[in-house]
Amino acid sequence: MSKENSKAEELKKELFYEPKHAAEIISAAEVKKADKFCEDYKAFLNASKTEREAVKYIVAKAQKLGYVPFDRDKKYKAGDKVYYNNRGKSVILAIIGKKPLKDGVRLSAAHIDSPRLDLKQNPLYEDTDMALFKTHYYGGIKKYQWTAIPLSLHGVLIRRDGSKVEVNIGEKEGEPQFVVTDLLPHLGQEQMKRTLADGVRGEELNILIGSRPFNDDKASEKVKLNIMKLLNEKYGIVESDFLSAELEIVPAFKANDIGFDRSFVGSYGQDDRVCAYTAAEAIFALKNPTYTAIAILTDKEEIGSDGNTGLNSSYFKYFVADLAWQQGINYHTVLTNTQCLSADVNAAFDPTFPDVSERKNASYCNKGVVITKYTGRAGKAGTSDASAEYMGKIRNMLDANKVVWQTGELGKVDAGGGGTVAMYLAALDIDVIDLGVPVLSMHAPFEITAKLDVYMAYRAFKVFMEEK
Repeated sequence: MSKENSKAEELKKELFYEPKHAAEIISAAEVKKADKFCEDYKAFLNASKTEREAVKYIVAKAQKLGYVPFDRDKKYKAGDKVYYNNRGKSVILAIIGKKPLKDGVRLSAAHIDSPRLDLKQNPLYEDTDMALFKTHYYGGIKKYQWTAIPLSLHGVLIRRDGSKVEVNIGEKEGEPQFVVTDLLPHLGQEQMKRTLADGVRGEELNILIGSRPFNDDKASEKVKLNIMKLLNEKYGIVESDFLSAELEIVPAFKANDIGFDRSFVGSYGQDDRVCAYTAAEAIFALKNPTYTAIAILTDKEEIGSDGNTGLNSSYFKYFVADLAWQQGINYHTVLTNTQCLSADVNAAFDPTFPDVSERKNASYCNKGVVITKYTGRAGKAGTSDASAEYMGKIRNMLDANKVVWQTGELGKVDAGGGGTVAMYLAALDIDVIDLGVPVLSMHAPFEITAKLDVYMAYRAFKVFMEEK
């Protein structure tokens, strides 16, 4: 009997698909590599809470590694490293490969914007001796999650003389922070009768910024005046300068280890900076690739990828066209032969909320990088569904290089869904599939990833770009 059981177990091992915990597959030494890799990842998260800050961080590192600004009039040779900074809010990294561009490129595409609160164009007001900012939320959020947590202010203002002021308040020790207030439960009975989605409304996401008046008995709006006086002294701005500003309110939390065993990273903005960081680190680690390698870190994905810094625009296509022109070929030839990993996250299975997931087709923390063949909603609408052939190529590549991976969908069929930049790249006739990291509490002010999955994402992007 035991012999029969042994035979059955061996047959199951050969025939069944059962993803395992990465720590049961990789060596203890590789687990340590993953932990070490995530130390630098946490530093990136702390320094890159907005898309502008992420671009600045990545460009600074690229320059140290020998990357130079892309010049469309210059001819490049194999091994040359270039970057294209698109308006300070998205960036393309590229290493020219040994094969001609007509053979296509190896492309990864992640986004560096995250859900947040944006200040309105005319945000500052006073009410009952308190000064506040009005906001307009950006991306898909649960609004109630943004109350009663410490917040920081990041962004830029363009002053009336045309000069730019960079703002970053609330991150350093001793700096003031900000908050969206909420009702106490004793007085919140009517509020708690609202639906959860309506528990805190968009126009209630007001930022508390001060309460001390300007010392003049004759003035009105004395608290607002005092705040403007402080801002004028620090930044040289007047109230009308808010009209030409991009100011973002983000959580003031620092990235940290989560769990007694420190196996998770907790931080704001891991969707999708976890894939942006790992994709960038993968191209930074390349030496003399066979195919030209390109990593796009793009903006505006959380609101549909529109705008000239989002991937539903032409800046990437124009970049490829300029490269192709230098080699005397049509850019569409390059795109048709290009292969891409759309580097975006998936929702990790949460045992506290199991009903939204279909267990056999969910992604799990610590089971490696997740391949998402299609996203979308309501019958695969708004997605790119990768071909079986391309899915087969990617799974075989990962297996051959001992990268721990799994597959997953974004929830049950009728539970919701979402999209990525994959469909915009597929529209350029590129073979593309989503590959990224499972995330718990996605779109919350504090998201969770498993360190082993983060490291496997880095390894996946690297072996993809190293293809011979």
